Amino acid sequence: MKAKKSLGQNFLKSELALNKIIEAGEIKTDDIILEIGPGKGALTEKLLEKAGVVVAVEKDRELFEFLKEKFVKEITEKKLILINDDILEFDPKKTVLEFFKGPRSSGSLSQPDHLKNSKLFSYKIIANIPYNITGAILKKFLTEKNQPERMVLMVQHEVAKRIVASDKKESILSVSVKAYGEPKMVMKVGARYFSPAPKVDSAIIVIKNISRQVFEKNEVNEEKFWETVKAGFAHKRKKLSSNLKSLKNYKNSILIESLGNKRAEDLALEDWISLAKQ
Repeated sequence: MKAKKSLGQNFLKSELALNKIIEAGEIKTDDIILEIGPGKGALTEKLLEKAGVVVAVEKDRELFEFLKEKFVKEITEKKLILINDDILEFDPKKTVLEFFKGPRSSGSLSQPDHLKNSKLFSYKIIANIPYNITGAILKKFLTEKNQPERMVLMVQHEVAKRIVASDKKESILSVSVKAYGEPKMVMKVGARYFSPAPKVDSAIIVIKNISRQVFEKNEVNEEKFWETVKAGFAHKRKKLSSNLKSLKNYKNSILIESLGNKRAEDLALEDWISLAKQ
């Protein structure tokens, strides 16, 4: 089956990389895993060996039909929920809650305790995602009311370096991820380990301990925080003090004077929190 460039399809064929993804997921037998763009199902197979339930969302109709045949046993046994949908339009909570309402087959995961008395549920995202929607996927799931507890993603190597700020220079992307979780690069994966081979190398990243604790613990308004960050990064070459003047309630302060000569890329997450509180 030929990969579709329009859907950002590059099928992973490295056994080492697949095993590293699984290892980074720290998957338990009662875990609910959301896989984005399962492709030909190489990662899906390994997820099914470890997890309680895998929810695989595939946009490509041809691949969806292929996977439906390949995993007919796992679908029948209610180990796999296969969905033909656009991940950016997909509601995982609705799908999972509906899934556990139905009858259970012998050996399939029973409804987890955390689902019985709550409208939220605990899940992890583990996927080799389409690179052209990396930012959209991160934004959708990190800011969801029902956030995943962990994300393990294959992304472009350059994007992975930006997320973890390996050059010590922050970006809106790195601040966005660090505000909700703890990102770490697991390993670099060369282009030759994909079919077809992309023009760039890739990397596996893990984002642990995803929550809104940063905002709750520091008593900072999430919306105000993002207004401040976006204003600060509006003009990359300008000093922070110049960029922040675009904010409605801008007032000069000792804090702004102490940070104002810096550029946005030089500020740590803690600095943005302090600025947003003002």
